[in-house]
Amino acid sequence: QVQVVESGGGLVQPGGSLRLSCAASGFTVSSITMSWYRQAPGKEREYVAFITGLGSTKYADSVKGRFTISRDNAKNTVYLEMNSLKPEDTAMYYCNVWYQSQDHWGKGTLVTVSS
Repeated sequence: QVQVVESGGGLVQPGGSLRLSCAASGFTVSSITMSWYRQAPGKEREYVAFITGLGSTKYADSVKGRFTISRDNAKNTVYLEMNSLKPEDTAMYYCNVWYQSQDHWGKGTLVTVSS
């Protein structure tokens, strides 16, 4: 069964850092594109970053230079390292994979950036 489970969210002060994890099961993260999305209160879900099976990465302009997506093939886990966090980064963060003709989402992990 395909499943992705996010963790690592929390409350952090502006300028702080967090690392989110996306643990995958039912497929291999090293062979497929994995993405992070986020949804702020009252806003639509938006793309944050992705990493391809070949290891190429891409970021939304709003997080470029501050966020880094990576993966650990041995743990079958994808990470989102978030630095220099801003209040506008406050959102529920979701892991996503398109696999076997289906979109798979986790339940999300909440990131709150506030002093």
